[in-house]
Amino acid sequence: MEQSNFISSFQNNNPHHDDLASSSLERKHHHHHHKEDYNTYSSFNLRNVSKLILPPLGVSKQNLVYSKGWIISPMDSKYRSWESLMVVLVAYSAWVYPFEVAFMHSSPNRKLYIVDNVVDLFFAVDIILTFFLAYIDRTTHLLVRDSKKIVLRYLSTWFLMDVASSIPYEAIGYILTGKHKLGLPYLLLGMLRFWRLRRVKQFFTRLEKDIRFSYFWVRCARLLAVTLFSVHCAGCLYYMLADRYPHQGKTWIGAVFPNFRETSPRIRYISAIYWSITTMTTVGYGDLHAVNTMEMIFIIFYMLFNLGLTAYLIGNMTNLVVEGTRRTMEFRNSIEAASNFVCRNRLPLRLREQILAYMCLRFKAESLNQHQLIEQLPKSICKSICQHLFFPTVEKVYLFKDVSKEILLSIVAKMTAEYIPPREDVIMQNEAPDDVYIIVSGEVEIIDSGIEKERVLGTLQTGDMFGEVGALCCRPQNFTYRTKTLTQLLRLKTNTLIEAMQTRKEDNIQILKNFLQHFKQLKDLSIKDLMVENVEEEDPNMAVNLLTVASTGNAAFLEELLRAGLDPDIGDSKGKTPLHIAASNGHEECVKVLLKHSCNIHIRDMNGNTALWDAIESKHNSIFRILYQLAALSDPYTAGNLLCTAAKRNDLTVMNELLKQGLNIDSKDRHGTTAIQIAMSENLVDMVQLLVMNGADVAEVHTHEFSASTLKKMLKKREIGHQITVNEAMASEFALKEQNQEEDKHVWGRYNGLECPRVSIYRSHPVVRRERGFIEAGKLIRLPDSLEKLKTIAGEKFGFDARDAVVTNEEGAEIDCIDVIRDNDKLFFVE
Repeated sequence: MEQSNFISSFQNNNPHHDDLASSSLERKHHHHHHKEDYNTYSSFNLRNVSKLILPPLGVSKQNLVYSKGWIISPMDSKYRSWESLMVVLVAYSAWVYPFEVAFMHSSPNRKLYIVDNVVDLFFAVDIILTFFLAYIDRTTHLLVRDSKKIVLRYLSTWFLMDVASSIPYEAIGYILTGKHKLGLPYLLLGMLRFWRLRRVKQFFTRLEKDIRFSYFWVRCARLLAVTLFSVHCAGCLYYMLADRYPHQGKTWIGAVFPNFRETSPRIRYISAIYWSITTMTTVGYGDLHAVNTMEMIFIIFYMLFNLGLTAYLIGNMTNLVVEGTRRTMEFRNSIEAASNFVCRNRLPLRLREQILAYMCLRFKAESLNQHQLIEQLPKSICKSICQHLFFPTVEKVYLFKDVSKEILLSIVAKMTAEYIPPREDVIMQNEAPDDVYIIVSGEVEIIDSGIEKERVLGTLQTGDMFGEVGALCCRPQNFTYRTKTLTQLLRLKTNTLIEAMQTRKEDNIQILKNFLQHFKQLKDLSIKDLMVENVEEEDPNMAVNLLTVASTGNAAFLEELLRAGLDPDIGDSKGKTPLHIAASNGHEECVKVLLKHSCNIHIRDMNGNTALWDAIESKHNSIFRILYQLAALSDPYTAGNLLCTAAKRNDLTVMNELLKQGLNIDSKDRHGTTAIQIAMSENLVDMVQLLVMNGADVAEVHTHEFSASTLKKMLKKREIGHQITVNEAMASEFALKEQNQEEDKHVWGRYNGLECPRVSIYRSHPVVRRERGFIEAGKLIRLPDSLEKLKTIAGEKFGFDARDAVVTNEEGAEIDCIDVIRDNDKLFFVE
């Protein structure tokens, strides 16, 4: 599921989007019992990388690494510690038992006897624990926690051997015979203890994969342990042959030490080890050699064994250096390079842990993904593999509900499985919508990466989808998506999804409907009192989603919805229609689509704004021009209404933008009022100055709210150097206006008379000025009695030779006679 779709759709229009996120989490309450399963991954680091059990591709069930109830996980830290202890006890038992049998047969040591029995007791406890130890199924690679399966598996595999290797045969023999010196059968049964050595092998195998230890030295230690153990056992066995031989002097050690049984065990053991090493290294025999036939036979078999052991050692060392450990060495080299990079660039410890943990996870996942193997297979086989692994998960995703199997198979065949460690950002906020993801296992957090701090808005679970809002709406991602646990994802390219949708029209519409239906359900969850369980296809409330689509700018998506018969004039809680939203966001293509489907461009929101106002306020000039041309056809007062609204609100920015678009500054609204009249009645000095400087007509203004002297200064400034000449009586009346309100009326009457016709002159063509957004003030002058004098004055004002210039009006029509010019006309001189 994609929480971002409802969060992004209501973030601008609904201030309670945090409640939506919490509602979504409540809706996923049935996943709560899974959350505790993932806590072990929250502190993902190098220490627990080796404990990971990756689930197979396409499997949503997560492998747990901690113990639960009576069942023990093999990856549990406490059990790992117990295993380490058992390895130490195995090493003790395997080393001491040959020594006791060979050198202490005649005089048993009571302390060693007690220790041996205590060790056997530990192994008995380990057998009991194994009945509660979970195991990894070799077929499914999942951790089996069923107690019955655990017991049956153990009883049918290693139980008998573990019991046989843990029985204290010496103690049983002593109880049965009353003697410490036991016969050969008891000694042979005691050798079953060597069965426990498989634990040591498993221990070394685990250390070899642990990057905290040097692979070379671990491997060398393993080979050295094998060598020393072989030397030890051979030496003990060879001495036992001499000790049990009836003629003491006719033995290998009796030839050197005639009374060797009376010498200390240390000397005898050293002699035996010395012989064993010289024989293994093929440097004997000069001093210690076989004397009797039994010893010769033993030496023959020992030398044959040494041939195999030597080959084993050389082969392992060769593999260690070259090909045998190539992949592991490449992995460790990459780890070393990453560590050097971190140290050289002084990256913080947190980043180091993330980098190394990710590389370890990738190394583990390669054996499951096998991308190189899959790429080598024919497309039909690859498609079948992907279908088997991923199809059950994909068909349950909300976006693909009721979509044809053919389309789903084409989508599944192009998906890629990825394992992402915890606390990794899969999608970054404001990132391009290149990929869509489906969660197979694990959890992903939705994070709003604000300027000050990050906020977690929700958590996605198995089967949820994210990234599709940006993909379908062609917009950057609204949020960051970060893994909370070890997560398996299916990645699908956005282009692949779009191409698949365009294959069949029915599936395209179905996917879009699923998308909208998902939006509506999430919206209802936030409102609660409007919840609808079964939404019919004709449900008019689905038109609310037009607002979201209009805000995304996806014109093709919007076209599909409007063709389905949805109302283009639906409004939100603030009265804004899709046209309002598209115009304010600058989505020109969406505006054209809405106009094509006959939306009402005159609808006002709760603030009294039309889409035309939103467009000019947001400085989307191309959209404004489109809307203005249509609005002016149906309402002749469109220009006046806009100018008067800007004047009432004292919005200088919007007024400037309107004038740049070439609106007639003296246009009247439906009440017959101009912008200058409203500005002066409200005593808005800055607005009046802007309008006057842009040539607003003040001849018909009758107001007592605005200072006449201020207006006079503005008019003088507009003339710029060519002041209007008035007689002294007029000047005195203007001066007395500030002291006496009645005299001010007389001033207005004199000023508004037509005794001195005035015109505003501008340089360049009016159309060019509007297109380029010229805002330079014109010149207010008296109208002379001839066109030639008018051109002369214009040349003086603008500093160019205007004798050959063309004079036009505001519409660009050429003027060739002074008699057609009226008071307050605007004239333009084109070179």
